[in-house]
Amino acid sequence: MIQSRPAWSSLDDDAVRISRALAMDAVQKVGNGHPGTAMSLAPVAYTLFQRVLKHDPINPNWIARDRFILSCGHSSLTLYIQLFLSGYGVELSDLQNFRTFNAATPGHPEYGHTVGVETTTGPLGQGVANAVGMAMAARYEKGLLDPDNKTDIFDHNIWVICSDGDLQEGVSAEASSLAGLQELGNLKVIYDDNRISIEGDTHVAFNENVSDRYRSYGWHVIEVDTQSNGDVDREKLESAMDQALTEKIKPVLIRLHSVIAWPAPKAQGTAESHGSALGAQEVAATKRVLGLNPDESFAVSEAIIEHTRKVKVRGAGAYHAWDAKFKQWQIDNPIQNALLERISKKKLPKDWAATFPQFSTEKDIATRAASGLVIQEIAKALPEFWGGSADLAGSNNTTIAGGGSFLPATSSMKDANPYGRVIHFGIREHAMGAILNGIALHGMAKPYAGTFLVFSDYMRGAVRLSALMKLPVTYVWSHDSIGLGEDGPTHQPVEHLAALRAIPGLSIVRPADANEVSIAWREIITRALPVGLALSRQNLPVVDRKKYNSAEGVAKGAYVLFDTSPEFSVILIATGSEVYLALQAQDQLLSSGVNSRVVSAPCLEWFTEQSPDYQESVLPKTVKARVSIEAGVAMPWYKIIGDAGVAVALEHFGASADAKRLFREYGFTPENIVACAMESIKKTQLKD
Repeated sequence: MIQSRPAWSSLDDDAVRISRALAMDAVQKVGNGHPGTAMSLAPVAYTLFQRVLKHDPINPNWIARDRFILSCGHSSLTLYIQLFLSGYGVELSDLQNFRTFNAATPGHPEYGHTVGVETTTGPLGQGVANAVGMAMAARYEKGLLDPDNKTDIFDHNIWVICSDGDLQEGVSAEASSLAGLQELGNLKVIYDDNRISIEGDTHVAFNENVSDRYRSYGWHVIEVDTQSNGDVDREKLESAMDQALTEKIKPVLIRLHSVIAWPAPKAQGTAESHGSALGAQEVAATKRVLGLNPDESFAVSEAIIEHTRKVKVRGAGAYHAWDAKFKQWQIDNPIQNALLERISKKKLPKDWAATFPQFSTEKDIATRAASGLVIQEIAKALPEFWGGSADLAGSNNTTIAGGGSFLPATSSMKDANPYGRVIHFGIREHAMGAILNGIALHGMAKPYAGTFLVFSDYMRGAVRLSALMKLPVTYVWSHDSIGLGEDGPTHQPVEHLAALRAIPGLSIVRPADANEVSIAWREIITRALPVGLALSRQNLPVVDRKKYNSAEGVAKGAYVLFDTSPEFSVILIATGSEVYLALQAQDQLLSSGVNSRVVSAPCLEWFTEQSPDYQESVLPKTVKARVSIEAGVAMPWYKIIGDAGVAVALEHFGASADAKRLFREYGFTPENIVACAMESIKKTQLKD
């Protein structure tokens, strides 16, 4: 149902004019930025925030609010100005400090930095894909809280403004294709088709029929042309928004034709207005066209502030009406309400990990298989835990047994369930990562998804944003080394562990055996931060914990697995499938009279978080003879092993052969580890 709205007034016209002027002023003051799109989109964003969005600036985290994503994050002023006018806490001084250090108005919107920003955008296409994730999350969470559809209190929409650049990026195409299949009727995208990017007219690289493309995806498409003077046809746009609100099955694309930097006399329609200040003369000339004083900057009358802040009154009214219904729902649905309260407070159930499997030494098991067994137990304990795979569920072991396929009610596919726990992302790794981010951002789910580690390259942009936003997203990356065997070098990750460890805020966990997997998953869920799990395809021995130290050490990132003597002369540090090789090498060293320590280091990031005392207890500075053992490039290890250390590593691509042959050919053998240990000991002696 579309709510009645106040009539559009002259004050609304004034607010749009001021929005355009503020966009020019903010960029002109700092000397850089993107004024053109913010100018032309001023009536679009204003109409959304003042007339269409269900939101309450006083309660910005209201669970039933509509979400708004500015996918074209370079036009951040489009959002900041509306947050200012609506009363979200962005002040005029923040607009004056646009793009300066520690300002509430950074160059691109940053999640967690500015109230009202739902996701970090700027890398084009990501916001569109985040929105798909949010729309999917809204449906899944509806299934958790209102599976019989008895109320509308959890229903809301995801609104997006995107640009030509967003729709050129492949990630948006991947996500939009999936959105159509999923029949995400709660997703509404406004595409600003202004035909301008940094290199000029977009038709030098992008002239497809976007409307037909989106119709082929299964979207409802609405076209809105400009007025004869080049300005956005605001009335037709609002009508299109209302039409979008009535569409409940298909996602909606409103294709809005616009003129960038309208109504600047010289700059409108130009590539220069996309990413450069207009210049003082053009700003003044544009203000004259708008009927504003060209000698004033950042001029906003009290009358406009008073008028636009009335959205707070309307928002509060909508919130309180909702809250009354919500309180009754709480009474009528105590089980679902208890779940909502727990999830909202980011709490875990008591003893939630008590049923995690403990693995015996009787049978070798691949860490990907062990992970699959742990996932089943997490799913039993945490209904908010859900995910899938990029068409590799059988290989990644990511399917929740009996969870049903997350598909629309109209789907004829097997196990289809609109609230299913198994997401079929298709072969869309980049979109998968961005969708996971959107699910996590929506606020009530713990998402995960899998593919092969080598294909983390395809999703790196989204993974980086997971880390930047500190989202509770888990990437299950199996087939973690040359140990995958005959598929050969195209599928064998070599540089990937090092490259992923280079992302600040992302933890990479490479467990040595099945029991390390259990502890790793427990820690991942507890920490609620972005993690990549690197898991083996091949079966690995289960470390005998009666002989060696407990896998509980995984929680600290690295731990002492075994010392052959309190006085040891070399430390062997290994991850994943190479840990057992280190233990075999330790036995050989002992038989030669050399005492050693073996350290399992599944997560270097978690280890660096530990106290200096703990780090010293694991890697004492007095023992400089060290060997790192990992089937990948050695780059991350040199700061750990030092100048006397030796890295058993892989500095080239693999080959197509069975895993045992490859490990032998490339030096991942106990014998070579022993030789490297002796070399490192010799180095320390020479230095002494």
